[in-house]
Amino acid sequence: MAIYGYHRTSTTEQHLDRGIFEIREYCEKNNYKLEKVYTDQQTGKNFNRPRYTVLRDDILRKNDTLIITEVDRLGRNKNETVKELRLLYEKEVRVMILEIPTTLQDVSAMNNTMAKMVLETINHMLIELYATMAQAEIEKKEKRQREGIEAKKARGDWENYGRPKIKKPDNWNEVISMWKEKKITAVEAMRLTGIKKSSFYKLVKE
Repeated sequence: MAIYGYHRTSTTEQHLDRGIFEIREYCEKNNYKLEKVYTDQQTGKNFNRPRYTVLRDDILRKNDTLIITEVDRLGRNKNETVKELRLLYEKEVRVMILEIPTTLQDVSAMNNTMAKMVLETINHMLIELYATMAQAEIEKKEKRQREGIEAKKARGDWENYGRPKIKKPDNWNEVISMWKEKKITAVEAMRLTGIKKSSFYKLVKE
């Protein structure tokens, strides 16, 4: 009956510390022995993540507990997330989600069958709701990104989007003067400046 944590961020720029701290703090307050917190830093659209895969397939056993801070830290695709939680349920792994207090109650310890069924139903409904909200959030973000790209294309800014501006080397003026005076070839000018052909002619046009 081991307890594990899992936390995910979408990019390496986002910090894992907050989620790890929340899981550890919750366990300390409730006197739970936390074995380890597994982490990934990649998209939540699917479950092809190295550390989560190891945790799910090789570490978690029957009667173990998995703690996550929020539903979207597990996944952002509603159907895939619900499917994953169902898989864990079938493995008899208890999932505790800190943002959903009802999942923190131990259903297996309840003697009242009706109360147990009601709580399980509430948990399933809340998880589906949170999973739906997580998916809606990422779809909204992707929509804004698409609109931003289309706007840049319409303005003619897309070609250079995300690319750092090419800097002219220190010997640029000297080499270009020699090239314009036909003292050296374009190939030689590119070699002397260390600039590729496409970038070379872009700088020449400036």
